[in-house]
Amino acid sequence: MSNWILPGIIVLLFIWAFFQKINAYQSFVNGVKEGLDLFVSIYPAMLAMLFMVAILEKSGLMMTISHFFQQVFPAIPSSVWPMAFFRPISGNASLAILHSIFAVDGVDSLAGFIGSILQGATDTTFYVIALYFGSVGIRKIGNSLLIGVIADVAGICAAILLGMYFF
Repeated sequence: MSNWILPGIIVLLFIWAFFQKINAYQSFVNGVKEGLDLFVSIYPAMLAMLFMVAILEKSGLMMTISHFFQQVFPAIPSSVWPMAFFRPISGNASLAILHSIFAVDGVDSLAGFIGSILQGATDTTFYVIALYFGSVGIRKIGNSLLIGVIADVAGICAAILLGMYFF
């Protein structure tokens, strides 16, 4: 039955378009054109963000910063720090790190608890600003960036405190 839901919806849309005297094919083509235009406007910001994430990861800078914070806060598992830094930058990178935490430390570990809370308590601030603000042409991002970073720091601190409290 589930294999027929999407084709059924498409057929219903074509029937509805026929009775409304709407050219369904031309509407579809126009939608594809608008989607392609949106992709072209968003792609440079996405490419720049992915490039910066790759540089941070491959250069070893993120590991250096993680080792520093591990020495300052030894009670917090070291596997959490890369996620805390990548979460505001890239949702996919933070999910990959969370998967690594689950695989290495386990889902019921302190790192697993903190990582799970961190995933829900923070947002991809830099990604949102680069992608969405860039796609609509907003150039003055100072206040949004400051508030987003403050919210991310608060979410990271809350994730660590709640993870340690409930673990």
